[in-house]
Order: sequence, then structure tokens, then C-alpha cells
Amino acid sequence: MENFPIINLESLNGEGRKATMEKIKDACENWGFFELVSHGIPTEFLDTVERLTKEHYRQCLEQRFKELVASKGLEAVKTEVNDMDWESTFYLRHLPKSNISEVPDLEDQYRNVMKEFALKLEKLAEQLLDLLCENLGIEQGYLKKAFYGANGPTFGTKVSNYPPCPNPELIKGLRAHTDAGGLILLFQDDKVSGLQLLKDGQWIDVPPMRHSIVINLGDQIEVITNGKYKSVEHRVIAQTDGTRMSIASFYNPGSDAVIYPAPTLVEKEAEEKNQVYPKFVFEDYMKLYAGVKFQPKEPRFEAMKAVETNISLGPIATA
Repeated sequence: MENFPIINLESLNGEGRKATMEKIKDACENWGFFELVSHGIPTEFLDTVERLTKEHYRQCLEQRFKELVASKGLEAVKTEVNDMDWESTFYLRHLPKSNISEVPDLEDQYRNVMKEFALKLEKLAEQLLDLLCENLGIEQGYLKKAFYGANGPTFGTKVSNYPPCPNPELIKGLRAHTDAGGLILLFQDDKVSGLQLLKDGQWIDVPPMRHSIVINLGDQIEVITNGKYKSVEHRVIAQTDGTRMSIASFYNPGSDAVIYPAPTLVEKEAEEKNQVYPKFVFEDYMKLYAGVKFQPKEPRFEAMKAVETNISLGPIATA
């Protein structure tokens, strides 16, 4: 199996730019995932994010998770569990309006660090969207504007911990799925692995690397690129040793954003006259996704085609 794509963002600034852009293009077309190093977020800052996240889990969430496991009898399961995941999670919303100040049990330092982390990831997400535009041959700023809606994009973080599991063959850390949104930026544990993606019918490990940010593409990128880039099924395998930390931030369209294939990319498909993917309001897609997250994505796209309405599609301003 070919090597998982690892992209050094610093190499965009020199003679290696063309080769790096080609590597990003290949990762988007053939993997739906890549791992960023030298991405501009200071390593000392990432160390602080990791330390505070792990402390918060131990102090506030670990005992709750043990009680949940005990209440559901999950430690003694004998058959495969298909209706829940072996994970402890909480959510932070950043855009269009932050809820970090309202989330209980967060110490002030952790709150402030996560606010700062969100700002750094937002900037990185927008940089990556422009790199994708460049590779796709569409106007700079197109993807960012396509996500905008009336109040800008939606952006939030799912903070997860995957404690040691006595029966990882019977219960997944996180069941297989594609992500509904746009661009996902993941800061994952570099010691405890578990994240896998499906490529050519095989489950491939996403390598844990210290201070890297893993990027994957969501369903909305697939729609806007008319299938040139695809969201990819992935899962988390629970481990018997160690607690895995996962901080996944989702840079998504605004709830009222109208999503549809970029006309330029539809025109480029000479042999395919019609757009393959539907047009829809992002919020409507999310309502559908909520009930079928762990099922294949193709029926979701077909369902949105079936309810496609005459949504007004004005030109996306990129100025």
C-alpha cells in the first residue's frame, strides 16, 4: 500500500511549491485525507492544548464514562454493539457565535486556550480552502464564499477521548461514517492510534504523528467539486491500552448556505453534461444526516436530489 500523504506546508513558500500542490491534489483526489506538518501552529501551543484536554478528561469526564459503561453493561458484552460508540465527547461551537463561555466544567485557562486554538484552525482552514481552489482551477475565495451563508460559516469542535476498551473487536471507538460538512481539522493523540480510513476496500491506519494536523474532506466538498474530491469513510478502533485524545474541528457551511456543484467544474466535465450532485440548503442536509450518519452517503445525495427545489442560485461573489 502506498504511503499515507504527509504534506509539509512550509514547502509551499519555496521551490517545492509545485510538488507540494501536486501532493495536495493527489491526496484530495485519491485519499480524501492528508496529514499536515509545519502548518504554522506552534508546537508549544499544541502541547498546552493536549495537556489541558487530557487533564480535563481525567478530572471531569473519566468517572462519568466509567459509570455510563457500567450502567449499560458494556464491559461484559458478548456480541457486536452497533448502536453506540466507545467514546467520551463534548462539543464547542465557535462560529457564527461561540458557546465556549457556557460549556460547564472548563477551567478558565482551558477555555482561553481552546478559543485561541479555534482562531488558529479557522485561519488554517481558510488557507487550505484557497489551496484547493488553486488546484481545482476555480476562482480564489470560491470555496470560502460557497460556505458563507448569511452569517458566515459554521465552525465547531468535537473533543473526544477513547478510553481503554476490554472488547475492541465488539464495540468501535467510533463507527464508520463520512463527515457531513466541509473541511475537518484533527489534532490527534500521537501515542494511542486508532483512526482508520477506507481506501480501495482496505482499512488504512492514519499514522499518529506528534504536532501534526490531520485534514479530511466532508460531503459538502464532494458536492461542490462535483465528485472530483470525495469524502471518505473512516472509523476509530478502540484500543485495550491507553486513552486516545481526538480534537476534531469542523469548518462547515453556514446553516442557510446553498450548496451545489461549482459551475466551472460541471462545465469541465465534457463527457458528463449534467451535474451529478444536487443543490440544497446545508441545514436540510444536516437534518437528514443526523438520522443516517452511519449509513452510506450515496442515498443521502439521492434523497436531497428528490427534494431539490428551485433554490435561487445567484453568482458567488469572490471579491
